[in-house]
Order: sequence, then C-alpha cells, then structure tokens
Amino acid sequence: MLTTYALAEGRVSVHEGLLPPAELARAVWIDLLNPTPEEERAVQSALRLEVPTREEMEEIESSSRLYREDDVLFLTANFLHGVDRGEYNSTPITFVLASQALVTVRYQTPRAFTAFSLRCQKSPGLVATPDGVMLHLFEQIVDRLADVLERIGGEMDGASSAAFRRARVKVKANERSADLRETLITLGQVGEVTTRASETLLGLSRILTFVGAEKATAVRKENQAQIKTLVRDVRSLVEHANVLNSKANFLLDAVLGIINVEQTNIIKTFTVASVALMPPTLIASIYGMNFAQMPELNQAWGYPAALLLMVVSAVLPIVYFKRKGWL
Repeated sequence: MLTTYALAEGRVSVHEGLLPPAELARAVWIDLLNPTPEEERAVQSALRLEVPTREEMEEIESSSRLYREDDVLFLTANFLHGVDRGEYNSTPITFVLASQALVTVRYQTPRAFTAFSLRCQKSPGLVATPDGVMLHLFEQIVDRLADVLERIGGEMDGASSAAFRRARVKVKANERSADLRETLITLGQVGEVTTRASETLLGLSRILTFVGAEKATAVRKENQAQIKTLVRDVRSLVEHANVLNSKANFLLDAVLGIINVEQTNIIKTFTVASVALMPPTLIASIYGMNFAQMPELNQAWGYPAALLLMVVSAVLPIVYFKRKGWL
C-alpha cells in the first residue's frame, strides 16, 4: 500500500494509492507498506531513486544498511512491533531520505507509525520537510519505546512483588506454583522486550550517528539540533533497558532459587517418609519369613505387638528429625 503525505495551503493532504508521477514528486513523505512492484516502479520513476527490496533490507552488514548514493541516504534498522498484541517481534524498516521527499519502506506497522500519521494531520508543521518528517518519526519511535519499557518494568515489579509476597506466607503448593509460573512468564517477556527494544535503539543510534556525519548536506540547519536531542534520548533508553534486563536476570535467579527451595522441601519430605518407613518395613519383613521357630506367631499378643513395634519404629525417626531441625 502506498500512502503519500503532502503539505498544501497549511494542511496535510493524505492519499492512499497510486498517483501520477507529478503528484508523487510533490509529496513530502511517501510510506510504502508491503509495496507492490507497480508501486515501487512509480516511486522510483517519480523521485529517480532506487527503492530497496525486502532481501536487501534484511542484510545485516552495516554497509548494506547505512549508505549514501549521490544526495540520497539509505537508512535501515530493525524496529520493535506487535507489543499491543502480545507479540514481540522485530521488522526491518528503510528510510530513504532525498532532498525532495522521505520514503519509508516497511512490511509491518509499528504503533509509532500509526500515531505519527495521526499527529501529522493535526500538526502540519511535522511534514514541512523530508528530514523533519524523519526526525519527528524517530522521536515518535523513541517515545513509544519509552512507554513500552515503562509498562514492562511495571509488570515486572508487580509480578515479582506478588511472587515474593506469596513466598512469605503459607499457601497451597499449587497456588504458589501458579504465582511462580506467572512470574517466570512475565520475566521471560521482559527479557524478550528489552532485547528487541535494545536492538531498535542500537539501530536508531547507528542511523543517528550516520545522519549526524552527513547532516551538513542531508539535514536542514533548523533540524540539526534535534539530532543531538534524539541521541541523548536514545542513550538514556539504552541505559534504562540495560537496568531492566539486569533486574530481570536478578529476579529470575531469585525466583529459580525459590523454586529450588520448594523442590528441596518436597524431596526432603519424601526422604523423611522413606527413612521413617524403613524400620517398619524391616519388622514386617522379619515376621514375613517362613521359619518354623518364631514364638511370637503362636501368641495372641504377637500381631498387636508387631503393629505397635512398627508404629514406634516409624515415629522415633520423625521425632529425631524434628529435634535436629531437619523438619
């Protein structure tokens, strides 16, 4: 799908679908979502530049993701998407910055793109220049990442607090297991989100460094200060993501420690039960032997005495374990 954004008489004109080459050339921002070959050819013909293919966008070499051809910058990075749907994936997005227009090529829709599209229609100044559109779009992406990290941090704190609070009180084993399982799932999501977010921030950092080196010719003077602001914001989010990741690892170790303690208690219970049942088993085995001379078998008190002896031999180890503090 091809969507164009143009500024006309102080208003933003948004059009979906193909346009004549002359109108495409007047657009400030051209957004290509799952572009068809026909749409790619139309953009290339109108702006006289090459639109990268999906295979080229997935290249991981830095030279294939950040490069310049004549006066056109080609900037590609992976961006987090699908958080609202409970999916944590990354998708490559390419920003083709020319003097007359910005072209974005993507195959998924991160929330930041939808939010920025709505902002553009309310604030026409955001689409005044191609470089301004790109930097404001980066700003929207950074804001979105900050919201995601804040939310996932809050979920992590809530889950860990609930798990540790439950660990301090006596509850049923299945309830405690459910709490610990939920905490592990949340910590796993935190690790995945922070990893994807760090990947996005790393890509943004590389793009901003590359654009900063080319800003004399690629970015208008009035927009150059925004690059420094974005660099600072990205750096602070990278630090915050690292803190969240470290905290998640610490909590993961703590939760696994609680699980190990629970498992140790269960194993200890079985061990004590096994030890307590060994003397009665020995006594039962003795009286199960087929010897002719076993006086107790001919006595009326033999059977009750054997039962009593087995009970006493089972109770004594338990009492001993409790005095030692093993139970």
